[in-house]
Amino acid sequence: MLKIVYPICCGIDVHKTFVVACIAGTDGKGVTSYRSHRFSTYTGGLRELEKWLSAHDCRDVCMESTGKYWHPVYNILERDCNIVLAHPKYVKAIRGKKTDKKDAKWIADIFKHDLVSGSFIPPYDIRQLRDQCRYFVKLVNFTTGEKNRAQNCLTSSNIQLASVFTDVFGKSASAILDHLLEHPNDTDFDYMALVDRRCKASPEDIAAAIDGTLLPEQADKLKIIRSHIDSLDTCKAELLSAILELATKYAHQIDRVCTVPGIQSFSAIRILAEIGVDMSVFPTSKHLCSWAGLTPQNNESAGKKKTTRVSRAGAYLKPLLVQCANAAVTSKKHPEIRNRYLALRKRRGHKKAIVAIARIMLTAIYNILKKDEPYNPDLYKKLDVPPKHRDVTVEQAIFILQRQGYLVSVPAPVG
Repeated sequence: MLKIVYPICCGIDVHKTFVVACIAGTDGKGVTSYRSHRFSTYTGGLRELEKWLSAHDCRDVCMESTGKYWHPVYNILERDCNIVLAHPKYVKAIRGKKTDKKDAKWIADIFKHDLVSGSFIPPYDIRQLRDQCRYFVKLVNFTTGEKNRAQNCLTSSNIQLASVFTDVFGKSASAILDHLLEHPNDTDFDYMALVDRRCKASPEDIAAAIDGTLLPEQADKLKIIRSHIDSLDTCKAELLSAILELATKYAHQIDRVCTVPGIQSFSAIRILAEIGVDMSVFPTSKHLCSWAGLTPQNNESAGKKKTTRVSRAGAYLKPLLVQCANAAVTSKKHPEIRNRYLALRKRRGHKKAIVAIARIMLTAIYNILKKDEPYNPDLYKKLDVPPKHRDVTVEQAIFILQRQGYLVSVPAPVG
């Protein structure tokens, strides 16, 4: 028989305009009684839910993370209740027996036995910092999309600035583009006067690149795109100022994280916005790496491993760590990281090696925040050794080649 961990608990089925709550109370004999009620998701209705839970002496609550609809419920109940927010796949009811009341009752039933894995929800300040940082990433993505559309306008007009300039939105290319937009009929102008002296492109290549006609329709579209990019740059500057102000209280932790190779100030802020500063919520560094989607999956059945791909978790944290890892492995100042990357890349390829380095960095960040110590390269002395060649027998060499996909034919012994 399963042990009752929470004698009085509540399961909440969350919807957009209402929630259904079910309190499961278990007496000393193991008999459970249920009380269900429906509440509005307006603030007044959620305060009634809070009073209803308090009246029945219920402090342990479990609900599924339905889109963004759980946020108002969480904001009201987090002050007085111990809330477990579960992924829908962990609390999904049996198909064919689903109603709102039965869903809430099912959540309460599995939660009272502590069978629900709760999601990591950081404190209020970290949640606000995370929201700002994620919005900054969205603005960067918007800017990248607009730049791609601007490039499409130039390509449609047979203007190949990207072929001769490293940055189409750099100083030289922008000056030429400004002239083309202001004087669309002027095809014979002194373009070299607009090019920066550090530009390595030859005058002949630049002339060939701008030998096109900027169509009026594309010119109008390009003006709108550039105006939008300028607005996005202003928004990013204002948002960055707000992020830095929010991150001021975590200056000590940011300085600690910045000691890790490949991580700078703003990257450290974004990492702390995702994982927080309190590492006690993760039992070990392995739990944190798994939560961030940097560990292989466990998918084994009948003794056969089906897939070992990393999960899709950490949609914001994992790309950031991979970006920092790419910066760390190119630096010769940290051979313990670079040599480990080279050894892994030789056997597993770049992608798997860079994910492994990202996991090493996240493990280091976990211990740095937990122990309040800076990054110590001496702990990675075993990694600070270039890969060595090892002697293998003929049979071992044949096995290694066969495992790599080669067909090896062994000659018959002579005599």
